[in-house]
Amino acid sequence: MDILKKIEKFREDEQRLKWEGTFVEYLDIVKEKPWVAQSAHSRVYNMIKDGGIEEVDGKRTYKFFDHQLYGLENALERLVEEYFHPAAKRLDVRKRILLLMGPVSGGKSTLVTMLKRGLESYSLTDRGAVYAIKGCPMHEDPLHLIPHHLREDFYDEYGIRIEGNLSPLNVMRLEEEYGGRIEDVRVERVFLSEDKRTGIGTFSPSDPKSQDIADLTGSIDFSTIAEYGSESDPRAYRFDGELNKANRGMMEFQEMLKCDEKFLWHLLSLTQEGNFKAGRFALISADELIVAHTNETEYRSFISNKKNEALHSRIIVMPVPYNLKVTEEERIYEKMINESDVADVHIAPHTLKVAAMFTILTRMKEPKRGDIDLVKKMRLYDGESVEGFNSVDVVELQKEYNDEGMSGIDPRYVINRISSTIIRKEVPSINALDVLRALKEGLDQHASISNEDREKYLNFISVARQLYDEMAKKEVQKAFVYSYEESAKTLMDNYLDNVEAYCNKNKIRDPLTGEEMNPDEKLMRSIEEQIGISENAKKAFREEILIRISAYARKGKRFDYNSHERLREAIQKKLFADLKDVVKITTSSKTPDEQQLKKINEVVARLIDEHGYNSTSANDLLRYVGSLLNR
Repeated sequence: MDILKKIEKFREDEQRLKWEGTFVEYLDIVKEKPWVAQSAHSRVYNMIKDGGIEEVDGKRTYKFFDHQLYGLENALERLVEEYFHPAAKRLDVRKRILLLMGPVSGGKSTLVTMLKRGLESYSLTDRGAVYAIKGCPMHEDPLHLIPHHLREDFYDEYGIRIEGNLSPLNVMRLEEEYGGRIEDVRVERVFLSEDKRTGIGTFSPSDPKSQDIADLTGSIDFSTIAEYGSESDPRAYRFDGELNKANRGMMEFQEMLKCDEKFLWHLLSLTQEGNFKAGRFALISADELIVAHTNETEYRSFISNKKNEALHSRIIVMPVPYNLKVTEEERIYEKMINESDVADVHIAPHTLKVAAMFTILTRMKEPKRGDIDLVKKMRLYDGESVEGFNSVDVVELQKEYNDEGMSGIDPRYVINRISSTIIRKEVPSINALDVLRALKEGLDQHASISNEDREKYLNFISVARQLYDEMAKKEVQKAFVYSYEESAKTLMDNYLDNVEAYCNKNKIRDPLTGEEMNPDEKLMRSIEEQIGISENAKKAFREEILIRISAYARKGKRFDYNSHERLREAIQKKLFADLKDVVKITTSSKTPDEQQLKKINEVVARLIDEHGYNSTSANDLLRYVGSLLNR
């Protein structure tokens, strides 16, 4: 289906969803589908909930935020459970402004945009349908037509509470257009849209001297006063301020804490009482979620100002820290690169991971426990298994600091440096060393980094380089070992024979002489030490291998080279250590002989086919690992 057909289908779908009828007909819909009368906060919560919830180890992940926000599961769970959920239940939380506080480029704006785009899509669904009084500039809730003295009866019959008063314009229209007959008032289905200013508003402060409060609350249309005769006639008023237009949905208050005080006063009444003052009218009811965002410095300054005390208690602050997981940070970079015009440049494996490691190290705080360093902490946060630690330790580490992740290097800086590397080099491929070099050079140009932080960050670049060295060697190790796969299998069979004899307290027979010998302890330890198996742990490890072999035999399967991940790693490392001299010669020789060239080509092909390199990055990797081994 081409794009024009999709546009046509969307238009047809929207046309099919349109509905118009009388208030009586609308009440039939309410009886059948009571959720159409939900509040703005309830609609937002149900939108998130309907996106799907995944629960693992007591932690909830909301799928609504997938594909856009990475590594913020804890912050998002808190946001939904402590704000949206109780607000949807009409608890007092809904009478608060939601203030997202966090460092730059941490995801605050993305989160608000997701909520806005989500509401637009959700209002096109059955569960998110919104109905309003037809012709009302504030797309007012039709249930406001029910007189106050009948609202208890309405609740008894429909189970729905009605909050808010009919707006001045609709009070007049009810009398003049419908002769006071509520049941005849026309109701229509509306679709929330930021572009069409229906149910989604955005306010951004400008120069306090020139900005008018009318931007929020609407204004008198002086050209109509001669026609209507009075400024207090609602027909002479334009209900087109952001607070008017955001009714039934949400309002984003950009840079709220930079606003002039008179703009914030209107929010006091709106949040607490659900109404605001405009023109020469009674208070105007509005049902909307107000969300603002700021950084920590601005918030501290706002809190310290005594003039703002009335607003303090009407704000719920939700911290949105930086992501602290390496794999999630990688996803952020991938997303940003895919959205750019350099998506076709080959980025060698581990490049983004190494950049992410550096970035995460700058955001984390030193553990207070003496038995763990920053690198181990980073690995634990990322879900890796670190010997001697478990999930309980991760929870303890996360509780050590309340503000972890609120400072450090932001993703935009990293992407800027990656971009400059790609543009400057104008090459079809970049690798981890290129990016680390660019990150290092960029620190001198970063205006907001102190000298103390710069020194610390330079050290983290060195740590990231060391971690990359290990990854690079392991990558080449795997590719080389594959070329010597028969040797690896022979070494493994030899190890297993010795393990079996050791565990069963038997002798082992020499295949050439037939002589019986004790199990080769030296061989077994040389392999086990490659993966950190201590002298005390060797017996348990060997018995585990034997149990695994027996389990395979019972199922009629053969225990082979790929049957035990840790053992395979140990064999690969041992073989690589034995082949180190061969690797050194092969990778560093300027004029390799025919046999060496064959091996190089095999390894390059393996790196390209199995590990995601291209020809340039594979050869760069081999040269680099060769230089590491020759040091």
